[in-house]
Amino acid sequence: MQTTTIISVLGALLFSLAFSWLLYFYKSKNSTKVDYFLFSLRAISIFLLLLLLINPSIERRELTNEKPILSVLIDNSLSVKHFKSEKVVADFVNQLKINSDLQEKFDVQFFKFGETIGVLDSLSFIENQTNIYMAINRVEALNKNTAIPVILISDGNQTTGNSYPFISTKKNVFPLIIGDTIPKSDVRIAQINVNKYSYLKNRFPVEVRVLYDGAKNVKTQFTIQHKGKIIYRKNLELSPSKTVETISTTIASTEEGVQYYKASLTKIEDEENLENNSNSFSVEVLNEQTKILVVTSILHPDLGALKKAIETNKQRSVTISTIKDFIEKIADYQLVILYQPTVQFETVFNAIQKENANYFVISGLNTNWSFLNEMQSNYYKNATNQSEEFGAIFNNAFLTFGQKEISFESFPPLDDLFGNINMTSKFDALLFQNIAGFKTQTPLLATFETDTQKSVVLFGEGIWKWRASSFLNTGSFQDFDAFLANLIQYLASTKKRERLSLNYDALYPANTPIAINAFYVDKNYQFDVRAKLNLKLTNTTTNVSQNVPFSLINNSFEAVLNEVPSGNYRFEVSVENQAVRKTGQFRITTYQIEEQFSNANLKELKLLARNTKGNVYFPSENNQMVNDLIADNRYKTTQTSTIVTQQLIDWKHLLLLSILFFAVEWFVRKYIGKI
Repeated sequence: MQTTTIISVLGALLFSLAFSWLLYFYKSKNSTKVDYFLFSLRAISIFLLLLLLINPSIERRELTNEKPILSVLIDNSLSVKHFKSEKVVADFVNQLKINSDLQEKFDVQFFKFGETIGVLDSLSFIENQTNIYMAINRVEALNKNTAIPVILISDGNQTTGNSYPFISTKKNVFPLIIGDTIPKSDVRIAQINVNKYSYLKNRFPVEVRVLYDGAKNVKTQFTIQHKGKIIYRKNLELSPSKTVETISTTIASTEEGVQYYKASLTKIEDEENLENNSNSFSVEVLNEQTKILVVTSILHPDLGALKKAIETNKQRSVTISTIKDFIEKIADYQLVILYQPTVQFETVFNAIQKENANYFVISGLNTNWSFLNEMQSNYYKNATNQSEEFGAIFNNAFLTFGQKEISFESFPPLDDLFGNINMTSKFDALLFQNIAGFKTQTPLLATFETDTQKSVVLFGEGIWKWRASSFLNTGSFQDFDAFLANLIQYLASTKKRERLSLNYDALYPANTPIAINAFYVDKNYQFDVRAKLNLKLTNTTTNVSQNVPFSLINNSFEAVLNEVPSGNYRFEVSVENQAVRKTGQFRITTYQIEEQFSNANLKELKLLARNTKGNVYFPSENNQMVNDLIADNRYKTTQTSTIVTQQLIDWKHLLLLSILFFAVEWFVRKYIGKI
C-alpha cells in the first residue's frame, strides 16, 4: 500500500473521531454511556464513508510464462494428392498434435493454405492454386517482428503469388518436403500466349513455351489441333543444356465465333507425368474490324498515345488526319475523334451530323470553345483565355459501361481553358473534375446517348501523361489501354444499347470457380438492384442442366459455378418477370495446373530455408525435425512481469455497514429523545 494511502486512511480516522467528539462531547457536562455508544456509531459511519472515497488498494507483481509460437503451414492443394502424399501429410500433422514435448515447449498453431489461408480444421487437398508466399506473409503479419519457427509442409511448387524464397520475414522456416525429389524426365507446356480476338480470314499469332527436365537428349513433337485436326506441327530436340523452347507461329482464322485449340507434346522416354503435355486455348474470331479516324489541327503527344493504346487491340486501326488533309469519308469509319476542334472543323461536324456518326471530342488549350458550343448541343463552356489544371475523380455510380477504378486520382492533371461548364443534355459522368484539390461534380469525362447517336467529351489535353503514369504505377500500359478500349468499344458500337450484358471467359481450367458477371438496367437504363437474374447451365454432351441464381455484388450481378465437370456448356441468363434474356457458351478443359509438376521444388525450398535461417527435412526425417526444434535454444519460454492493482475493500459491503451504523444511531437518538 502506498504511503499516501496510509496517510489518507489515518487522516480519515482522525477526522471521523474529531467530528464525532465535537458532536457529542464538546461543551457537554454530563456524558452518559449512551453518548459514548452514539459517538462510536457516528465515528465508524463517517470513517467508513471516507474509506469508500479513499478506496485503498495494493499493487502486486504477477509473473506469467509465454511459450514461443510454432506455426505449422500445411499445403492443402491438389498437388499433394497428385504426388500421393496425403497420408504422409496427415500422419505428420497428427504426430505434431500429440507430441507432448513439442506442445510443452511451443504454442503450436496449425494453418492450411492453397490460394488462401485459414485455420486448420480438416484437410481435403482440393485447392486449385498454391500461394506459399501469401501463407508465410500472413504468419509474419500475425506475429510481427518475432523470430519464431514455421514448419512448411509442401512440395514447394507455387502456382500463384510472388517468389517465396526471397520473402522478407523474421520467421525461421523449416520446410518438410513432400513429393518426389528424384529428378525425372519430363517435358511440359509451360505457357501459351495468344490474343483473345482475331478477324475472319486473318492470321493470329500464337507463342508457346516448352520446358524440359531431364539428363538425356530427347525428341518430341509439338502439335496444335483444331476440331480434331492437326493444323500445325514442329519437331523439337531438347537436352540438359537446352531446356527451353519457344514456338512462335500464326494460325488462320477460318471460322467466325469462339474457336478452341489444343496444344500437345508427344511422350518422351521414361516420362511419367503426361498431364502437363497438353493445354488448350481459345480465340474469338470476329467478322469485322473497327476503323477509327482522329482529326486534329495540331501536333501533340496525345495523338501518339491514343493510337498506341487503341491499336493494342488488333481489332482496331487508327488513322490520324490533319484538318487540312481531311476528306469527307466519315462513312468509312465507325468512330471519329475530334482533337481540340477549331473553326476549321466545321466540315467534320457537318459530315458527322450527316452520317449520324458517333464521335469523341477532346478539348484543350487550342480549342475554340465559341465554335464548339455552336456545333453541338450537349454542353456549353464559357471559356476564358486563362488555362487551368483538372485532376480526375472516378465516379463509382457510372453505369453506361463497365469500368474499374485504375487510380485515376493519381494521374497527372489535364490542361484546358478555365470556365464554367453547363451540361445541357442528359449525360453520365465517368470522371469528375478535381480543381486544385477541390473535388467538384463537374464532369471531366462524360458520355451522351440518344436513340441514334453516341458521343463522349474529355475536357482536357495531356492524356499521354495518364498512359505514362499508369505504366509507372503498374509496370504496364494494360490498365490505361483497357480503359480507353472500353470507351472505344462503347462509341464504335452501332448497336442499340442492351439492357443485359454478360462478362465471362470462353475457356476455363478444370476445378476452378467459374464466375459469370451480368449487368442489367431498367427501361430508363438505370442499374436495377431489384432485378432477379437466373442462369440455366446445360452440358451440351449430356444435356444435364442446372439453375443458378445471380447475387448482387456492388453494381453488377454474379453467378459462381463450383465443381463443374470438364466439358462444353451453353447457358442462358434470364431476368425474372422480364422478356430479357441472353445466351453464351464456354468450355472447361481437363487441364489441372496443380498436376503440371513432376517433382517437388527442392531448389527453392532449400533457398527459402537458407534465407530464413531454417533447415529442410524429408518425410523420413520428421522425427529429427521435431527433436531439432525442441532442442533449438533460439526458442525459449519468456517470463513477463505484470503489476496488478487489487482493491482492499468491497464497496457494497462497506456502504451497507455505513448505512446500518447511521440507522442504528438515528433509532437510538429517536428512542432517547435527542431528535
